[in-house]
Amino acid sequence: MFRIRRVYDNTLPLDREAIAQVQEILAKQFVGLSRKEIDSLPAKLLNPLKYQFRTLLFVAENHRHGVKGFALVNYAPDLNFSYLDFLSVQPTKNAGGIGGALYEKVRDEAKNLKVCGIFMECLPDDPKLCLDKETLKQNKSRFRFYERYGAVPIINTAYETPLETGDDCPPYLVFDRIGQTKLPGRDVVRNIVRAILLRKYGKACPNGYIDMVVDSFKDDPIQLRPFRYIKTEPLGVKKVFSLEQRIALVINDKHDIHHVHERGYVEAPVRIRSILKGIAGTDFFDQQPVRHFQEHAIKQVHDAKFVEYLKRVCAKVEPGKSVYPYVFPIRNATRPPKELPVRAGYYCIDTFTPLNRNAYVAARGAVDCALTCASLLFEGYRITYALVRPPGHHAESKVFGGFCYFNSTAVAANYLSQHNSKVAVLDIDYHHGNGTQDIFYNRGDVLTVSIHGHPSFAYPYFSGFADEKGEGPGYNFNKNYPLPEKLDGEGYRHVLQRALKRIQAFSPRFFVVALGYDPAKNDPTGTWSLDAADFYQNGLLIGALRLPTLIVQEGGYRTKSLGTNARSFFKGLWDGMHLSEPVLPSKKNNLRASSG
Repeated sequence: MFRIRRVYDNTLPLDREAIAQVQEILAKQFVGLSRKEIDSLPAKLLNPLKYQFRTLLFVAENHRHGVKGFALVNYAPDLNFSYLDFLSVQPTKNAGGIGGALYEKVRDEAKNLKVCGIFMECLPDDPKLCLDKETLKQNKSRFRFYERYGAVPIINTAYETPLETGDDCPPYLVFDRIGQTKLPGRDVVRNIVRAILLRKYGKACPNGYIDMVVDSFKDDPIQLRPFRYIKTEPLGVKKVFSLEQRIALVINDKHDIHHVHERGYVEAPVRIRSILKGIAGTDFFDQQPVRHFQEHAIKQVHDAKFVEYLKRVCAKVEPGKSVYPYVFPIRNATRPPKELPVRAGYYCIDTFTPLNRNAYVAARGAVDCALTCASLLFEGYRITYALVRPPGHHAESKVFGGFCYFNSTAVAANYLSQHNSKVAVLDIDYHHGNGTQDIFYNRGDVLTVSIHGHPSFAYPYFSGFADEKGEGPGYNFNKNYPLPEKLDGEGYRHVLQRALKRIQAFSPRFFVVALGYDPAKNDPTGTWSLDAADFYQNGLLIGALRLPTLIVQEGGYRTKSLGTNARSFFKGLWDGMHLSEPVLPSKKNNLRASSG
């Protein structure tokens, strides 16, 4: 078994190892390739401007991340074409199907990029041009493979002219129209051929050689060689999801044990069921099992005394009962009451977040889900979704509240930051993420941004003002956008665009989104009027940053629209991340007043 994924750069250990394995295969399979060319692969991935191509690397790997094959594609957006530079499989007994799967992925990506076609060089299957019988046999086998997909040489040109007189096996220029009926015209292909020769070979071409080859393309449109090896219609382009195009979904399997039955308690298990029903119709989620992490990860962002208190008090609450804070030690916070139930107010910010037998266990489960999603970003996924309850973004370092006990978003962001990486957290819940702000307020390695209802009318009331910018090393690394009580989707997007520009300027390695659906119209805890189309557009904007992104579920309590809004958001997020030209919303907005 193997899976295909795209390697974007060499910043993650997993990707550095994959690139090293690809370089080993290059050295082994292409003996004429210089070491300098092989060693340049990481730079090509990181610096497309220098090499005049955007280099796309797809690897096929086993469950232990051993690379079994790869495809290296050069994409030229200026001339709208793809060039297959290398496609190779590790020579093993179990290599069957890997080459075909990789090429199908290359074709699917080319179609997504909307290029005119795929160009590549293949050594000739003509005995007049290839004298070695064994090499000729291999060349014929290669053409038999590519003809299955309709890829054949462009004829009536001088492309196969050797660079030096007497050279054996000069390559054909092969073209795969990727299912398109219309062939590109002469002038288009002349520009493409010139780009291939200049960008791939450069100074290695003799004087006048490039002009001679380019001028030899006279057919308009180009002409292709008839099929020699297949008798049926070539294969069409099919959708191939590689790992980075899947969304890892991790669900808190313990969320429903924390079910508070009191009338009016909106943070209920039905929220998860509604979201799952909504996203069930999509085809890009991979549900992954929850991994369990040490409590140490929680205590890195939450005060240890608070964590121990929560664990002990929940264990002592009578099954089926809940304890609500009702005494708050404002006057002497240094001397908490001895009785655990009474002490609830010492660690809480409101009177409606209960402690019960299962609150600690459910909150621990939510943290495990978020950390599982964070770890999956190191394994090739570009988007992961921790679908959890209870939520977490109101939990500060030393207090709980707002239905939140442990701040799963903050724990995951802190975990990602420990891998020598800057992390940006964007909170798009209707309510201010006071807990996340509190935890990172003095840190400059984690940027916290929150878009929310103004605290003059929206919970938690005491934080989320525009002048809260961080302190010490964290100054200017906290940004709040408190917004008016009435707001539509267009006005929201205007602010979201500003927030995303701030995040882009920070240049994070990872992106964590605290996702709330409570900006939706008629949400019982909000006042805004966003609909499913707005959630799609918001997802599109966020995905267009194309950062490894972890989504952590926070609020959203109108169960009738939860599923539809969730499906729309993730469709937009996926499109923004992967489509070549995502359609971004208009910058025009209806925002009449803002405190941000």
